[in-house]
Amino acid sequence: MKKTLSILVENHAGVLSRISGLFSRRGFNIDSLAVGITDNPEISRITIVADGDDYTFEQLEKQLNKLIEVIKVRSFNSSDILQRELLIAKISIPADKRSEVMTIAEIMGARIIDISLRTMTLQICDTAMHLERFEELIRPYGIVEIVRTGMIAIEKGSNSLRV
Repeated sequence: MKKTLSILVENHAGVLSRISGLFSRRGFNIDSLAVGITDNPEISRITIVADGDDYTFEQLEKQLNKLIEVIKVRSFNSSDILQRELLIAKISIPADKRSEVMTIAEIMGARIIDISLRTMTLQICDTAMHLERFEELIRPYGIVEIVRTGMIAIEKGSNSLRV
């Protein structure tokens, strides 16, 4: 079962390495990883999506809490949070097919962020499932390059992960 860990850490060099090392030493694969500063520049938020059972995540939380730079750790099921990921795709597109791609972009909620004589670059921010569907729709036009960020997440409702 996939779970999401949200970790508040001191914004120091080497913290991410220690956290990813903890996963690696235990043989866990990280599906998604995103790091960014919070409203306090001295604190970063790390969002990790990984596969494992409740016991595994309980153990990971305990181990993470032992790290000096870790301020707070919470694990979530996907039903407890709002998740988003960013995808940017450059596709090879002849002029006569551009209107088709523009229609797909409009329907799927993507934006055209660059256009040249031979390519069009699109941006979309949504759930992983929606991004996979978008990628499936534009693939026949010829993907030149595609990049995706790691998943970011925030807890639903009025609860929050703060110091």
